[in-house]
Amino acid sequence: MKKQELANWLCRYRLSKYHQDIEPYRGREDEFHQLFEPYEVIEGEGNCLLNSGIDEIWDLVTGAVSGADHIFDNTHAQIGVGDSNTAAEATQTDLQAVTNKTYKAMEAGYPTSTSQKATFKSSFGSSEANYAWEEWVVKQSTSAICLNRKVESLGTKSTGTWTLEVEISLS
Repeated sequence: MKKQELANWLCRYRLSKYHQDIEPYRGREDEFHQLFEPYEVIEGEGNCLLNSGIDEIWDLVTGAVSGADHIFDNTHAQIGVGDSNTAAEATQTDLQAVTNKTYKAMEAGYPTSTSQKATFKSSFGSSEANYAWEEWVVKQSTSAICLNRKVESLGTKSTGTWTLEVEISLS
């Protein structure tokens, strides 16, 4: 009898676009999301798990690294967006954009970890990341290690708030 072991990494994301600016609601973003409806929502699946992110996961699991310089908690996790459409490769370590790239901290209460998944959520206000969104990553702010990278044209932001929520499941 042949034994087969499989692991699945599934990434789902949702980009919600709002006309309103989230800045007056920082720290209480849930209130913003309850008050305002997005004018557009884009959902998708898939991304490229980066080699550096894989190594970081195993280093955290084995205790080879620990602490604030490595964990993806509310204080140290970010979502970054950029305007590069360079194809995603596992050997990349970050966004590929040269100048138009922005990293944003987590909303209050994120990331979460439930039911074999981690959920990251960041909102970019009216004055942030106003350019074509062609790529995104989940990044640890201190170590600068990115878990993953996705390349997909999500539109061009010029004002308002765009909120990117990323769910990563392992099974």
